[in-house]
This record gives sequence, structure tokens and C-alpha cells, in this order.
Amino acid sequence: MGLNLQASASAEAEIDRAHYQTIIRSSGHQLIADEPATSQGTDTGMSPYSLLLASLGSCTAITLRMYADHKMWVVDSILVKLDLFKTTNGTIIERKISFEGELSDDQRNRLLTIANSCPVHQILTGNIDVNTSLI
Repeated sequence: MGLNLQASASAEAEIDRAHYQTIIRSSGHQLIADEPATSQGTDTGMSPYSLLLASLGSCTAITLRMYADHKMWVVDSILVKLDLFKTTNGTIIERKISFEGELSDDQRNRLLTIANSCPVHQILTGNIDVNTSLI
């Protein structure tokens, strides 16, 4: 690669002969990814697409919580629902957000705008390079 880059995050995924159970490790944490039985997986964890949506959803919720807390707005809970659709033109992710708390319409609209500032949203809608090599 030749660039002197500092990783912002790191993870590793390891699979053995189990169809298609994969162990993912990052920062001392571990989780399982898998495919559903309908795709010949063992259905012991979220699919890679679900993990992608979970990453966007959790980043969105965290970003919104940070902003609401900074503004001292009364937000009791934030729910982010996501769906991924494959189309002939590519992929569409629909994100729907609801808030419980004492918020005006202006505050809700501001939070909706802030959702697009979440770092994972920025990565997904930005310029992405994936460089692949052997270890």
C-alpha cells in the first residue's frame, strides 16, 4: 500500500468448516456472523448485511444521543429501524427514526439532519477504497 496510515478501527473474521458461522473479533469483543438456514448457513448469528445495518443503526443512535445530550434536550429513547433493498441500480438503505421525549418539531427535524452526520453514514455515502492483500 505504501501509505503510512493509522487504523481508526480494526477487526478480524475467522471461519472454519462450519457453514457459514464466522467469529468476528474487535477490541477485546467477539460476536458471531452467519447466514440463515435458507442460505445453507447455521443461523447462529446476524448475516453480513444485518451487521452492516446494525453498524449504521448503532452509529446513528449514538450520534443522535450525543447531540441531544449536548443540547440538553429531553430524549428518553431513540429507535432506528433499517431495511436494505437490492435493486437493479444498486442498493437502497431505508432508515426510519423515532424519538420518545419532549421534543418540538424543529428539534425532531434537526435530529433528522444530524443523523446524516453519523460517521458510518459518512463512510457509506462517501468515497470508499477496499485494498485487499494476503497476510
